[in-house]
Amino acid sequence: MQEFSYTIKDELGIHARPAGLLVKQASPFKSAIAVDTGTKKADAKKIMALMGAGVKKGMTVTVSAEGPDEGEAIEALKKFFEENL
Repeated sequence: MQEFSYTIKDELGIHARPAGLLVKQASPFKSAIAVDTGTKKADAKKIMALMGAGVKKGMTVTVSAEGPDEGEAIEALKKFFEENL
């Protein structure tokens, strides 16, 4: 398993638009990908789970990937978070 932590900078946190883009980014990977807020853990391939996690600006989340392509998944998602959130 590989992971990274990221502090959300987007004013609205992970709302509908970035959640949809995140699902699109995570879905092609075979690895299980999760976004953990410390109190809730959401499957990064499910938009309702991401929105239900209630991630707001200033929160630090841990993104983890476990599976055959976890290295590429973490790299791609780290770049996504830095550019979009």
